[in-house]
Amino acid sequence: MHKATFAGGCFWCMVTPFEELPGIGGIVSGYSGGHVENPTYEEVKTGATGHYEVVEITFDPQLFPYERLLELYWQQIDPTDDGGQFHDRGSQYRTAIFYHDEAQEKLALEAKEKVAASGKFQKPIVTEILPAQTFYPAEEYHQGYHKKNKDDYKADRAKSGRDEFIDQHWTGE
Repeated sequence: MHKATFAGGCFWCMVTPFEELPGIGGIVSGYSGGHVENPTYEEVKTGATGHYEVVEITFDPQLFPYERLLELYWQQIDPTDDGGQFHDRGSQYRTAIFYHDEAQEKLALEAKEKVAASGKFQKPIVTEILPAQTFYPAEEYHQGYHKKNKDDYKADRAKSGRDEFIDQHWTGE
């Protein structure tokens, strides 16, 4: 099994597109890319720790290749927004692909170039491609949040604007 780590704004919204797909072994919401050890959600949400909200996906590349994970990832975000994602604002909600080896770095850079050349976006693609850093799992109440708190999750996602953006830019892909 391999790992993929993606920052795409609120980590709750980044779980559902990847779960229950063949070859996906698990998805953990958490934090990466900051300068504070063992950060809490309360610390990260201030933006002061430097962390991104991320999902760490364990996958079998024979059943679900990294390239396919990248395709799904790009279709969940606004890659032109460097101030957060949708209604979640702040550095902790920026987008990034954290690569775990040279092959992932190469594929992520190629995928970013493909998105930039697609003509779907008028502004530059600002999603960062960064080396994987220490991953800190988020508190238990964040894990599987969309299943534990269905109504709250649906309401938050509905007001975020994420689904409208996805429909506008990716429908028909």
